[in-house]
Amino acid sequence: MRAKLPEPLAPLGELVMNLRWSWNPPTVDLFASVDPKVWEQVRQDPVRLLGEVSGQRLEALAADPGFLERLNAAHAELQRYLTEPRWYQEQAQLGADSGEPLPASIAYFSPEFGITEVLPQYSGGLGILAGDHLKAASDLGAPIVGVGLLYRSGYFSQSLTADGWQAEHYPPLDPHGLPLQRLTDADGAPLKISVNLPEHRVLHAHVWKAQVGRVPLLLLDSDIEDNSPTERNVTDRLYGGGADHRLLQEILLGIGGVRALRAYAALTGEPAPEVFHTNEGHAGFLGVERIRELVQGAGLTFDQALHAVRAGTVFTTHTPVPAGIDRFSRDLIAHVFGAGVLADVPGIPIERLLALGAEDDSGVFNMAHMGLRLGQRANGVSKLHGDVSRSMFNGLWPGFEATEVPITSVTNGVHAPTWVARETAELGSGQVNDELWSAIAGVPAERLWATRRTLRAKLVGEVRRRLRESSLRRGHTVAELGWIDSVFDPDVLTIGFARRVPSYKRLTLMLRDPDRLRSLLLDPERPLQIVIAGKSHPADEGGKMLIQQMVRFTDDPAVRNRIVFLPDYDIGMARYLYWGCDVWLNNPLRPLEACGTSGMKASLNGGLNLSIRDGWWDEMYDGENGWAIPTADGVIDPDRRDDLEAAAFYDLLSTHVRTLFYDRGEDGIPARWLEMVRHTLSSMGPKLTATRMVSDYVERLYAPAARSSIRVLADDYAGARRLAEWRGQVAEHWNGVKVAHVESSGIGDTPELGATVNVRAEVNLGGLAPEAVAVQACYGTVDMDDVLHDVHAVPMRPLGNGGDTYRYEADIPLEQAGPFGYTVRVLPYHDLLTDPVELGLVTTA
Repeated sequence: MRAKLPEPLAPLGELVMNLRWSWNPPTVDLFASVDPKVWEQVRQDPVRLLGEVSGQRLEALAADPGFLERLNAAHAELQRYLTEPRWYQEQAQLGADSGEPLPASIAYFSPEFGITEVLPQYSGGLGILAGDHLKAASDLGAPIVGVGLLYRSGYFSQSLTADGWQAEHYPPLDPHGLPLQRLTDADGAPLKISVNLPEHRVLHAHVWKAQVGRVPLLLLDSDIEDNSPTERNVTDRLYGGGADHRLLQEILLGIGGVRALRAYAALTGEPAPEVFHTNEGHAGFLGVERIRELVQGAGLTFDQALHAVRAGTVFTTHTPVPAGIDRFSRDLIAHVFGAGVLADVPGIPIERLLALGAEDDSGVFNMAHMGLRLGQRANGVSKLHGDVSRSMFNGLWPGFEATEVPITSVTNGVHAPTWVARETAELGSGQVNDELWSAIAGVPAERLWATRRTLRAKLVGEVRRRLRESSLRRGHTVAELGWIDSVFDPDVLTIGFARRVPSYKRLTLMLRDPDRLRSLLLDPERPLQIVIAGKSHPADEGGKMLIQQMVRFTDDPAVRNRIVFLPDYDIGMARYLYWGCDVWLNNPLRPLEACGTSGMKASLNGGLNLSIRDGWWDEMYDGENGWAIPTADGVIDPDRRDDLEAAAFYDLLSTHVRTLFYDRGEDGIPARWLEMVRHTLSSMGPKLTATRMVSDYVERLYAPAARSSIRVLADDYAGARRLAEWRGQVAEHWNGVKVAHVESSGIGDTPELGATVNVRAEVNLGGLAPEAVAVQACYGTVDMDDVLHDVHAVPMRPLGNGGDTYRYEADIPLEQAGPFGYTVRVLPYHDLLTDPVELGLVTTA
């Protein structure tokens, strides 16, 4: 229970309940001053602070003019932040003036959100990214509403057994003790949404709201009395349970989430979302619910509703491997939806729903495939991941090159005010903004080096504190732990490795040659120290074995003062690692890391990356901001590949990283190292921020999606009706579309670069109107099997027709030497499509 605040302290409650404090240091300082001792006891949790601070202390603060002045100033600053026009409002005005308005509301669905360790509703990178997305949206003024689930036990708390095995604990979370507000309806009763299930069961959920600056985050909670025990447990844990349980979670997130949004809009008068962003496939059923709304509420057919929904949907994929995609039994989906969720919706044939998730295995329903079919716009989360995604999902667009697959990329970013240390910010004006990165160039080397040492010392203190806690939990006594006081050294080169522990991230790659690692750690002249953290999924026995292997190495008395494994990796621990590590290590199997944002956070504090060129590092590495570990691409034997890449890692540490760090001038400062630190901060700061990421989403995906949605929804869904009618005609006639004849002229006996080839074609449209298709001349290099590569396409000009046969021509440039080929293809075309490739239909000569 929270103490009732005296009236003068009422603004304190508002400050606590808006999570903007998690990235606003002055507000955190204000909380700390309420009762410094209690603040430390509650691990800097302001909600617990208000629950445990004494009434006498609150009364004293209510009569303290100095505290009230600071309190009211902080409250006024929050109100200004919440109400003043920001970047989005400026862009919206420009859009309105140019006739291209921005969406008034955007819904962002994710299975997890990492806002602060005080609200433990995240497991790792996906959730931290989602949290940073909301924070950056708030800073930009973007009108996003987050939607997720409220897990009563979060993910899990990790500890280590005496023999180094991961142990999981699931401490129950009381929503009333979290910075959340349970929403109520007009009668004061808890706001509730419901979803029908088979066997006449109903899944009910209450809706809680976390306020993330300007952004509301709605979290659905099934642990309520209206539910039977099975349904109450739907929101028990993040990523827990079997397929049936996981499916119910995703149904509640997607279908229940849309219903919660509708109820919230009705309650508050906020505008309904115009764009729906599906952060990975977990929330994909939101598209099914929106189809149902249009079929039942607007009288649209399934196809009309599908086109209406697709136009305003953005789908982001986060996995570069098929094994990372949620896949359910097709029969399970048919049963749960056919006999439950959609049982009373005759306008949605269950076969049409199942087709949305179809894949090569006819018995499987693929959530990513559904996300791509329901989203007219899709993206990966780095340039390399975009390439990988286009190849991975190429099968959904048969007949097209992987490069033509309509999946773009928006490289992830991180919320700088959350992750940049105060000491780093004070190298500028103290504010974390673009001026900070430009100010770095003028910071004296002595000050920059002192800041890095201060942050390293902070990390050393945190390492010792957490290592002592972990050792006590593993069964050691206080008397045995005196050695911890000498663990790590604030003057030793410090390397960090912290992330989830699936096999492809290769936690133990550094242990391939244990003797060589020991010699690096214990070098008397140029030692290293390494801090390691990470959780393995509770069901991943292989990941737990990797952790145990690492812990057993770090337990060795010979090296334990130079390498540690810290359990229970979370936001609170991560900050110290990102602040204090000189080098951030990342060595996944390329290209299995979609983005990997931990190294970005280290970079924003002056850390240098030592990484495989995967994810974001592949596009951001420039030779001066860290080191790229060479990859043994093409080596099939995984052990051989690991050996080669581990050897390259050891060599870089030995001959480059250590040399630069310990190469000091007479002033004791490593000048060349600091040049790299300075370059990293000044050049990468603006590129790595979540504000850059969210503005990219607004300009490249949200705004175009909103415009597409307006076009298909206008005039009683006229666009959606027209698109569905056209799609039906294309499906009926497409088999009759043929490229009947192709010829060319202008090549001559000795083709020369810079010349052009005139290509002409006769095309039978099979009854389709010429405006229903796009005819293209495609050209590129050709291999020995006459297959085109590096394909370029140019539109062909219509020349007229004779009956159902139409003539076209185009001029193709000869742009490169070597074997050259061309062909002609026909694609369906409609002005409401984003790309003629979109439908995956093509006829080629």
